[in-house]
Amino acid sequence: MKKIIFSLVVLGSMITSCSSDDDNINQDPQVVAPATYNFTRNGNSTVSFSGQSTRIAMSQELASAISDNTKTEAQLDAMFAHVEGQNDFSDADLNASGKNVRSKTAASYDYYSANSTDANAIKADFDGWLASQVADVFPNWGATATAGNAGQLQEIGGGSTRYVNAQGLELNQAFAKALIGGLMTDQIVNNYLSPSVLDEADNRINNDNDVLEDGKDYTTMEHKWDEAYGYLYGAEENPDTPVLGADNFLNKYLSRVDNDDDFAGIADDIYNAFKLGRAAIVEKNYTVRDQQAEIIKDKISLIIGVRAVHYLQAGKADLGMDNASAFHGLSEGYGFIYSLQFTRVANTNAPYFSKTQVDAYLAQLMTGNGFWDVSDDTLDQMSDEIATEFGFTKEQAAN
Repeated sequence: MKKIIFSLVVLGSMITSCSSDDDNINQDPQVVAPATYNFTRNGNSTVSFSGQSTRIAMSQELASAISDNTKTEAQLDAMFAHVEGQNDFSDADLNASGKNVRSKTAASYDYYSANSTDANAIKADFDGWLASQVADVFPNWGATATAGNAGQLQEIGGGSTRYVNAQGLELNQAFAKALIGGLMTDQIVNNYLSPSVLDEADNRINNDNDVLEDGKDYTTMEHKWDEAYGYLYGAEENPDTPVLGADNFLNKYLSRVDNDDDFAGIADDIYNAFKLGRAAIVEKNYTVRDQQAEIIKDKISLIIGVRAVHYLQAGKADLGMDNASAFHGLSEGYGFIYSLQFTRVANTNAPYFSKTQVDAYLAQLMTGNGFWDVSDDTLDQMSDEIATEFGFTKEQAAN
């Protein structure tokens, strides 16, 4: 009320002024982020994202199971689309959960609430990778892979054995890396950080008046922001102060990109934006909240772009000399390219690459005998196009 009265007084006495001081009269108060992602109300933590931690844990176990040639398609499908109470996981808490991974894949409000066609097609891709692993790769587990034939390849020097389909694609890698986009990235940047979700229904009014969810210590808006946070940091031992490398998904690859000198500092940028945006919600400052959300969207999207190019270049470097290593890198690149359709250009409603563009890239990689036939020129052209869109070079990402 004092702020309103002050504004009226100033406007009345300086109605003809156009100075910069007048522009600042109604500015929002400064928001200060805490040292760590720690928010309380009446002595109780207001931060909660158990559902995100659960889905990350389910994804971890599923990603490992895809490389277990004793698994059936039905078992893998059940892990992906878990039903509460079914014994699909080694962890009893996961089995008891009513959550699953499939339902939240390609399920963001901004991209898929009005686009069930693409959402269903994307889910079908994930289903197809699981089915093909069991039908095509598992039966050839002990055979040596050749162009047009699934099987195994041994990395030079006694390294890892890679199990690939007839085009040289590791389906477990395609699945896991595509999930980084289809689940974690999509839910963060196109769902929970969307104003359409944060401000849905009475969320803003309730947040303004500290109306809490029934039986909880947080407002709905606070909780939505925390759920976005959970898809990145939900596997951390202490999520308040993340150290990264806590899972094999977005958290891991944020660490990888941050460790590249060309992109150093991205981890702090994202963490600080999450803290400041959450503090802004507490202070009812939605301008600052949305500014921080755009930073997060931009930086998380950058992770996907950098790693797509990184793996295309890593695979290219080994082609023809160590195809097991080359195909492994290219398979990871395939998954990150798939994830490009879930990115978000800051201050827009669009990804860096559309589903149509992504599908064209993947078809190009799988033409003929796939990785057995792919050329250096194709990989360089693709790398350059992706890097240019994000504003870096393929040389920077190749480190």
